[in-house]
Amino acid sequence: MSAAARKMPTPDSVMCVKDKVSADEWAIREDLAATYRLVAMHGWDDMIFTHISARVPGPEHHFLINPYGLLFEEITASSLVKIDVEGNKVMESPFPVNAAGFTIHSALHMNREDAGCVIHLHTTDGVAVSAQKDGLLPLDQHAMMISGEMAYHDYEGVALDLDERDRLVADLGDKNAMLLRNHGTLALGKNCADAFLRMFYLERACSMQVRALAGGAAPNWPNQGVPEKTAMQGKGAFNGMVGALAWPALRRKCDRVDPSYKN
Repeated sequence: MSAAARKMPTPDSVMCVKDKVSADEWAIREDLAATYRLVAMHGWDDMIFTHISARVPGPEHHFLINPYGLLFEEITASSLVKIDVEGNKVMESPFPVNAAGFTIHSALHMNREDAGCVIHLHTTDGVAVSAQKDGLLPLDQHAMMISGEMAYHDYEGVALDLDERDRLVADLGDKNAMLLRNHGTLALGKNCADAFLRMFYLERACSMQVRALAGGAAPNWPNQGVPEKTAMQGKGAFNGMVGALAWPALRRKCDRVDPSYKN
């Protein structure tokens, strides 16, 4: 083991911060840690890479992000790192922050007041569809429901250039989901529940598209007007309605599998 690896903090070195933050912040920490665990359960994680963030209540635009170096299945409410929009830690943490994660997430938390939670992934099917010229196609109900939420952003290399933040925000506009071309998927919501629901639909739609096109048969395109109708139905579902129904069940699943995320 290298000297650098030996110096890296581990999950066991994390001290509980519940008594050092507000009750509102702790509730968000638990939801965000649960979101990381759910992403890992669905097989959407990319080792220690990609990132999910949540804004902390208050005017400072502070947000929580993953401790760089931990697997998503190891992340807890206390291990999440609190930073400002300049990337500075505003609460002591032994963990570093992924620079590319800071670039993407700070851009959205700075410019979208409704971005309470932002999820960015590099799944196999999500990246595959992001690399297809036509992007997400209205081939199934999941895709049609999320289609009205979709935006696209061209690949510019690993997101280390802070200048990219302006272009990312401009490309997203008022949408709540995005394909980062040749890179991955992104979804946001006013809270973890809404963001996770959007990402669930986007990722499922990408997987269905990859499988449908791989079959070799000509796609069965929906009748004219149906994708637009379904997109409007999806818009209502994603703005709190279905997320509020599904999230308690998802939290219960996290509790059954491994409740340590709440530590």
